[in-house]
Amino acid sequence: MTVWLSAWLAGAAAPDDVLDALEPWAEAHDVVAADEPTARQTGLPAAAEPPTSTTFLLAALRRIGAGVGVAARLVLPVPGDLRGMPSTGAFSRAAVEAGQGVLLTDVGYGLVPAPVADGLLRWQLHSVLEAVPPDEHLTLGETEHGLRDQVRRSASTLTSLGVARHRPGVRQEIENALRARPRSLWPDGMPAPALRVLAHADEVEAILAAASVDDPGGALTASAAQARTDALRPLAAGVRTARRAAVAEAVRVLAGIGRH
Repeated sequence: MTVWLSAWLAGAAAPDDVLDALEPWAEAHDVVAADEPTARQTGLPAAAEPPTSTTFLLAALRRIGAGVGVAARLVLPVPGDLRGMPSTGAFSRAAVEAGQGVLLTDVGYGLVPAPVADGLLRWQLHSVLEAVPPDEHLTLGETEHGLRDQVRRSASTLTSLGVARHRPGVRQEIENALRARPRSLWPDGMPAPALRVLAHADEVEAILAAASVDDPGGALTASAAQARTDALRPLAAGVRTARRAAVAEAVRVLAGIGRH
């Protein structure tokens, strides 16, 4: 959503392209405003009313002034890590609960997705009245190097703690997790380095999931499980950083394409 919204706002993608790109991630998407004031400002239905479609979300964004020069920002917050977003407010609370969100800082709004039924993803549009910190500049080269280094560090730590035991079928688990991910569609002009970093982040996330699975029989002690969690936490942060950096680079490139 962050990449496609930015491409559409810059004139580098059509509205139908945005809608088509969302399809692999849920059978249906709908949209509501998070509260009554936001509903009045945007013309979207409030949370207690029947939701509308993503087509009307795009129209609402135009009404509130989103256009060329307005870029979307991906946020991937967890408790204790709110980089790139306000530390307080309804949007931040919702984004932390969802683990993700899209900020449109230039117009003071943010989107948070959440599954509400099997195959249905609901997007809530929030007014963001709180001060938003400047987005940190993350170069793809440094980010990718940092992620690879963190993989090595985490593997070494897990081995030294004695919790990095081989589990039969783990490689297949990782491959299955990668195949199960929805197939991402990207705008024309999507930079290859950003795609490479996103693919690497997906791989590391699949490794993280496999590394977090307990051995059969519950042989891992509570202290060993905690040590494993502590060792994997920086790696999860590295995945979030890599994705944010890749999306920020894609937004920058696509905005430039749209202007030309």
